Amino acid sequence: MSGAHAVAVARSWIGTPYLHQGSRRGAGCDCLGLLRGVWRELLGPEPEPVPRYSMDWSEPQGEEALLQAALRHLHPKTLGDESPGDVLLFRMRAGSVAKHLGLQARTGAEASFIHAYSGHGVIESALSAPWRRRIAARFALPMEND
Repeated sequence: MSGAHAVAVARSWIGTPYLHQGSRRGAGCDCLGLLRGVWRELLGPEPEPVPRYSMDWSEPQGEEALLQAALRHLHPKTLGDESPGDVLLFRMRAGSVAKHLGLQARTGAEASFIHAYSGHGVIESALSAPWRRRIAARFALPMEND
């Protein structure tokens, strides 16, 4: 599996409506559901069941639930080591838990990422300075033989 293949799969989800806890291309998904769907297509069954979660995730408890799950199943990278297909984990506000995900599509001056965003559905957005400041972690998807 290549990063380009992961990007192509993620792009096939563009236009899917936003649906909290959804993970079905064309029917609806949230940011985690997008990653879950890409995982299923590229790697097979999801590595663990996803518990029900609220829109505020684990903010009231201050738990880094999404980061901990990413550390269990993805390969951490340094923030500056950008590659297409990387999974990006964002903090939407300074000091808050990381609770938004996207997949890097392009790197360099035209950097972009694909994500499911409330009110927009699955879109490809520029990885602009405001988004870059929110990146809490960067991961590579495991290869099929990991």
